[in-house]
Amino acid sequence: MRVIILDRDGVINYDSSAYIKSPGEWRPIPGSLDAIARFTQAGYRVMIASNQSGLGRGLFDAPALDAIHNKLRARLASLGGRIDAIFYCPHLPSDDCDCRKPKPGLLWQIARLPGVTLTEALAVGDSLRDLQAAASARVETVLVRTGNGAHTESMGDVPASVRVFDDLAAVADHYLVRAN
Repeated sequence: MRVIILDRDGVINYDSSAYIKSPGEWRPIPGSLDAIARFTQAGYRVMIASNQSGLGRGLFDAPALDAIHNKLRARLASLGGRIDAIFYCPHLPSDDCDCRKPKPGLLWQIARLPGVTLTEALAVGDSLRDLQAAASARVETVLVRTGNGAHTESMGDVPASVRVFDDLAAVADHYLVRAN
């Protein structure tokens, strides 16, 4: 089964240097939810792999994070889309855990789900650490210019094998047309 693994902040919703701490602060990037719905309707399993160090920093708690994800899921359901699973790292960068991107731990967790094969997955991110985590897990990777993506691209560290798209809608346009 086809799998798409999305970073959350900067890919699906607008990012904030002050962190997304509540459902009221969560705002989808135009076209992102429609793109996810299109992937769902095309038979993809949609996963999220996201660093959420705001938990470890005490900026929000697990119920607040669940409320944000419930808002995302409700908005997607109204469009015929869904998120099959959400994996997140709650740790601080200084914790040196295996699940915080750029390490591939979140992707390895996704790989343990029944029917998931990372070699057939597609990962979408907006930062170098997203690309590094996916490369370590040997997942095909794309960069979107939303969120931190334009800055990431301008730094010149994006491997030549990584395709770059303006946003998640453009990713859906490319991969869903290619699959048909």
